Amino acid sequence: MIKDKKTKTRWGLAGTIIALAWPTMIEELMQTAVQYIDTAMVGTLGTDAVAAVGSTATINWLILTTLSALGVGFLSFISRSFGAGQDEIARKASAQAVFAVLVSGVAFTILTTTLSPFVPVWMQVDERLCDMASRYFLILYAPMIPRAAIIIFGTVLRSAGDSKTPMRVGVLVNLINVILNFLLIYPTRAVSLFSVKLTLFGAGMGIEGAALASAAAFTVGGICMTVLIYRHPKISPKGYSIKPDVSILSPCMKVAVPNMCQRFTTSFGYVAFASMINSLGELSMAAHTIANTVESAFYIPGYGMQAAAATLAGNALGAKDRKGLKKLARLMIIIEAALMVVSGALLFAFAPDMMGLFSKDTKVIRLGAIVLRMVAVSEPFYGISIIIEGMLQGMGKTMVPFVFNIFGMWGIRILGTFICIEFFGLGLVAAWACMILHNLMLFCSFLIYWFKGKWSRQMWSKTASEV
Repeated sequence: MIKDKKTKTRWGLAGTIIALAWPTMIEELMQTAVQYIDTAMVGTLGTDAVAAVGSTATINWLILTTLSALGVGFLSFISRSFGAGQDEIARKASAQAVFAVLVSGVAFTILTTTLSPFVPVWMQVDERLCDMASRYFLILYAPMIPRAAIIIFGTVLRSAGDSKTPMRVGVLVNLINVILNFLLIYPTRAVSLFSVKLTLFGAGMGIEGAALASAAAFTVGGICMTVLIYRHPKISPKGYSIKPDVSILSPCMKVAVPNMCQRFTTSFGYVAFASMINSLGELSMAAHTIANTVESAFYIPGYGMQAAAATLAGNALGAKDRKGLKKLARLMIIIEAALMVVSGALLFAFAPDMMGLFSKDTKVIRLGAIVLRMVAVSEPFYGISIIIEGMLQGMGKTMVPFVFNIFGMWGIRILGTFICIEFFGLGLVAAWACMILHNLMLFCSFLIYWFKGKWSRQMWSKTASEV
């Protein structure tokens, strides 16, 4: 934690940052690896299967990022409480997180099961694929309570400085998912292993099997995460009431609601963006889906560091360590920029090879490689905006990121893509160019806002409990 003695030196602080960030990076890496495997395995079923699965992927962001916003509210409150030495209040907040998991999980279960027949239609999926996409969506989002537990409890643990437990649960979820994919997607088949012929059982359920594998894995993960947080020595909610406590929920929601609105409206923007791309045809939709999957792996350093930035910035604010926060910001930006330069260079160099992992269609590979190399150039800039946004979230300053992200998404990405497609008849390359312009706008906006320092004068005039 930032108030510890070991964080007083630059190397000590760097060690603390890496210690918090690497488990989150591993967790993200595992999730992305399974997403790669899912896409590759479903890809063997044909382009229709990839299109049906990919058509609802953006809704995944819409739902899960909304849940993540609730986690951000608790992260900000709990990390500041620990920074201020208020461990008892932090544990009470953990109990309120249990309440949040139950309410949000039930609400999203009702919402997703009710809307499953309509989602593919809204996403402009080809009529012959709608039924397949609807069944996949229904199965995948049935276990929303355990999925809410994984996300919200994982954030609570990270706010207490424990990023290893969520990583371990994430690894377990992904291993279960991969194993069940092999058993449920394909039919029973003969395979050769070192010249030995074996019969491998398979249920032959296709994309429904992929959805069922993920649903089962999430259910196990949610149960494990719940057990582990209740056994946690530092942040366990055991013994504390899960009945609504306004004194805790109010400041948490003050942070969570703007972040939730941001994530919801930007995720809805992703839906609109994907919908416009889907209207370009099967080639663009397949290239976009696979390129998105590939790109996600190269953002792992950014989002891993963002989680550490949020926790440490919240600690610094709770401890009223202004000097430590400035030191944190400088070091985080330097580390993040270096990581994302390497990540972007690798994406640029291996874009065609990465696309080739998921498709044998040369047109899909060529189109996907073009847009991936475009976005690779913008990665270092976007990474810096991710870090600054994370620090603002940890300090409870979520309204400004809300404004920046909404303007960028709807004023630049969506409007620009609509004009390019509808008025100029342009395709996927133009749409991704609008996305890159959006990322660059975020970089400029967050950097200028941070270094102007108006937020700093406002923050230090308040106590940690008032922020």
